[in-house]
Amino acid sequence: MIKMMNFRDNLIRYKDSGSGNVIVLLHGYLESLNVWDDFALSLVEKYRVIRIDLPGHGKSGCISEIHSMDLMADVVQAVLQQCGVNKCFLIGHSMGGYVTLSFLEMYPHLLSGFCLLHSSPFADSIEKKKNREREIELVKAGKANIIYNEHVPKTFAPENVGFFKKEIEKGIEIAKKTPPEGIIAALNGMKTRLDKTAVLKSTSLPFLYFIGLKDNFISSDILSRINLPQKNYIVLLEKSGHMGFIEEKERCLQEIESFI
Repeated sequence: MIKMMNFRDNLIRYKDSGSGNVIVLLHGYLESLNVWDDFALSLVEKYRVIRIDLPGHGKSGCISEIHSMDLMADVVQAVLQQCGVNKCFLIGHSMGGYVTLSFLEMYPHLLSGFCLLHSSPFADSIEKKKNREREIELVKAGKANIIYNEHVPKTFAPENVGFFKKEIEKGIEIAKKTPPEGIIAALNGMKTRLDKTAVLKSTSLPFLYFIGLKDNFISSDILSRINLPQKNYIVLLEKSGHMGFIEEKERCLQEIESFI
């Protein structure tokens, strides 16, 4: 069921479906809760699934000029409180993974376990910050369409682009509905986020990590640069880029069920 709640005088949209152990799905940059439509349909057969439009995305309001990862983690906590949830498995895709790590630091007592899906605990490199600034300038110049058409196909492995044409078209349509101020606020939040490697390393919670071996955004050698927590479960997706829950849906579902 689609619901709306008030957070700091802005509406936040979320969807709450199914029953059982609670899984919370957090989308990435230029996405919305609708990016999970097909994936969530399978999960709700066994679990209670909560999907959230992060601030400035989908139909959630834009709260600030900078949507920090901590601010977005506060939104997730508020939704869980509204839903009466005191324990969940949190799954964050890309930017949603950055929010997941902030949530882990701020609200670990609400987690049974957590998952990063094509994400990273590192702060932005100088190169990535420059690219965020470039995208901000494009949005301000009214050229966000350049970002949509460049970013969305790049989230898939090169050899998968032709096969997932419909999914890419859907992704571009979702991105087009992201308001300019929401795009800029997210870019500012990601650009200024802090390194969370120590937070990840020190947790005693179970951690599931999906890595796409053909990801255009995250190098497959990332494991050699991260100190993992003790309870870690690593899944290497050989046929995926940055969208493993679409590119290798059944494998991802199987691994999540096994983890839970």
